[in-house]
Amino acid sequence: MRAITVPACPITNSGQQSKSKKLVLKVVTPVVISSFVIFLLVLIWTLKRQKKGKSKDAENVPEIRTYELVSYPEIQRATNNIDGSNLIGMGGSGSVYKGTLSSGIVVAIKVLDLQNEEVCKRFDRECEVMRNVRHKNLVTVITTCSSEHTRAFVLEYMPNGSLENWLYGEDCHLNLLQRVTIMLDVALVIEYLHHGHATLIVHCDLKPTNILLDENMVAHVCDFGISKILAVSMSTAHTETLGTLGYIAPEYGLEGIVSTSGDV
Repeated sequence: MRAITVPACPITNSGQQSKSKKLVLKVVTPVVISSFVIFLLVLIWTLKRQKKGKSKDAENVPEIRTYELVSYPEIQRATNNIDGSNLIGMGGSGSVYKGTLSSGIVVAIKVLDLQNEEVCKRFDRECEVMRNVRHKNLVTVITTCSSEHTRAFVLEYMPNGSLENWLYGEDCHLNLLQRVTIMLDVALVIEYLHHGHATLIVHCDLKPTNILLDENMVAHVCDFGISKILAVSMSTAHTETLGTLGYIAPEYGLEGIVSTSGDV
């Protein structure tokens, strides 16, 4: 029977290994610590920049000239006597027409249905809300018209229409980046209404038709006709349900409970 020979274990110098480990530690440790410190500094800088950006959201509103109240004849002239060819949208509270003011600026004119008493109340409520808010992702109300003939809002014109059309229209398609960006735009303005303003405002009717897109596909929230202004100390309130089925929160639809959570 042949004996099996096992090769001898290599002789290593423990002192040399120890020196190598110390050398590695001396090199690696400072690199790891430096990387961690740089990461913290970048994180702090990013958070500060985001916080500063949020605080300026209410200030960085596109400069659009604000006019005094316009008359009904001016509304008629701007829309070619409210001609159907200028119709760009319809809703439960009225119709929206594309028009041109005497200054040449193109606008959207939301003409409310005066036959509906509730719509007239919504006009006053929306005026009150829009006087109190200012954000780059809100549709700018340039002026209003209030007469015995009509109630109307003159709004910043959004050439790319509503998110509803882009989601469900046959000829409109959104890529993933556009969808995420629109979500972020809407989230920013809702955060502002709920937490970034002295008055707590709940939109109550957030849906694709109430999200409009400008020429750069930036989202703007509109239609505050049924919004609720709540006391800062009060996060919920009971009210009549007026939202759109399919989009309103269950607690709002069933019990009329309005809260910021419903918008979210």
